[in-house]
Amino acid sequence: MKFSNFILILTLGFLFLNNVQSLFAQKERSNIRKANNGVYVIAHRGAHIGNPENSLAAYQKAIDFGCDFVEIDVRTTKDNQFVSIHNTTIDTYVDGVHGKVSEFTLAELKSFDIGSKVGVEWKDTSIPTFEEILKLCKGKIGIYLDLKAASIPALVEIIKKYGMETDILWYIPASYMKEIKELTYVCPKCVPMPDVGHETNIEPFLNQVNAKMLATDMGELTENFVKIAHLHQVLVTVDEKEGTPAEWTKIIEWKTDGIQTDHPDELISFLKKRYQRAKR
Repeated sequence: MKFSNFILILTLGFLFLNNVQSLFAQKERSNIRKANNGVYVIAHRGAHIGNPENSLAAYQKAIDFGCDFVEIDVRTTKDNQFVSIHNTTIDTYVDGVHGKVSEFTLAELKSFDIGSKVGVEWKDTSIPTFEEILKLCKGKIGIYLDLKAASIPALVEIIKKYGMETDILWYIPASYMKEIKELTYVCPKCVPMPDVGHETNIEPFLNQVNAKMLATDMGELTENFVKIAHLHQVLVTVDEKEGTPAEWTKIIEWKTDGIQTDHPDELISFLKKRYQRAKR
């Protein structure tokens, strides 16, 4: 065989394998729900402006708006149950009660009113359990799970019960490699969404973990960050900083795939208007 023919065969073989890998990557990405308006709208702590944050009411409002995901924070109670609450303590949410979430049983936490401090109309709103959130969201909206303090295998067991493995994005800092690998081991269908920090960390990280999505914030997001991720068939979501049309425009022009926002209804309206202008 001539050397030139040998090189040609090797080149064609490489291209074939590369295309196969790309197809597999696209197939994996297709398991993630499609964005309703071209860019994923992630409601931070639910649609919580005017509603108690991390409450079923805030999550329902995000569903009503047509968001793609709700961001939830998961913590463990004293009796090893899972609830959604952002802070380590309940001090900010409940009048006259202090202490860490982990120091109270589920029954005790359920008895607390987290709504009255928001408005009298929310009196007796309670902290939701992880399972209550899954029941509410199943078939309606995805979940962006911020793993604050909870057992991954135990959460996966509940998620599998509802068949929601591909509906949940797991936000885990890339430095928590043990937790990321634990998730991929106990739940191959689950979607880890690591925060890798600076763009120079993307390729080294992806050499260790087969991620479909990455999370970041406006302090790290650049156009090049998104380009590097997309070259590896990986999607990118970002946590907004200003929550303004100017910031959203920049994020979208950099081809970022999703935005975590405190203003989901405004962002959806912005995306729809942008789409209508593009059609003209």
